[in-house]
Amino acid sequence: MKTARKSSVAEIRSRFDRDVERFAKLETGQVATMDAARCMELVAAAAAANAPVAPRVLDIGCGAGNYALKFRERVPEARFTLVDLSLPMLERARERLGGSVDDVRQGDIRRLAFPESHFDVVMAAAVLHHLRTPREWTGLFAAVQRWLRPGGGFWIFDLVDHENRGVNRLLWERYGDYLEGLGGAEYRKKVFAYIEREDTPATLTFQLELLRSSGFACVDVLHKHACFAAFGGVKPGRVRASQRTGVPSRKSR
Repeated sequence: MKTARKSSVAEIRSRFDRDVERFAKLETGQVATMDAARCMELVAAAAAANAPVAPRVLDIGCGAGNYALKFRERVPEARFTLVDLSLPMLERARERLGGSVDDVRQGDIRRLAFPESHFDVVMAAAVLHHLRTPREWTGLFAAVQRWLRPGGGFWIFDLVDHENRGVNRLLWERYGDYLEGLGGAEYRKKVFAYIEREDTPATLTFQLELLRSSGFACVDVLHKHACFAAFGGVKPGRVRASQRTGVPSRKSR
């Protein structure tokens, strides 16, 4: 994880305040992210597969509500608590989700608290890379585990680093090539510049290990492409997937 001076919370909030319209587009809002649409579908599907009827969902860094909307397509009766630094983003997400929203919290997730065993699903899409230190990562994963009910799932999509320096360099170059194909060399430079200023991505292996050490089980990687990964884990307890999917367990096949 990088430790150079990064943008403050206020600076990050200001950038996202100005970018609501782009992030409010399901198809193109996250085009700078590799496989964004595929991972949005995968995270929503995995979260829904493990959710009971009428789940309570915490969306950390909800942005303009894209992931919540995708989840609601699969679970129309879901109830959402939305968290984001940006008030304009929250307002747009609440507008798009309408009566499905139970609560809206503007603020830094590191400073917020929720009741224990309250949520069935926690989603965190393209937000955890703003965590700065191992202590912050450990604290947040432990908090999410407390906030989830037994059997609840924590599902993440994010920018990631890699343990091997050569692999890391290779895959960031691949990402750079992708950006250059989208918008040319200047676009690549622009995106890499704000990543350097704002982001502190952790390795995927660190986050998978942290899920397990925080008390999650059934830890799975849904998808990985270059510097982006979708993954998650489930808090031990009664598995209620059959309440939604009707899929038989292995024992009953």
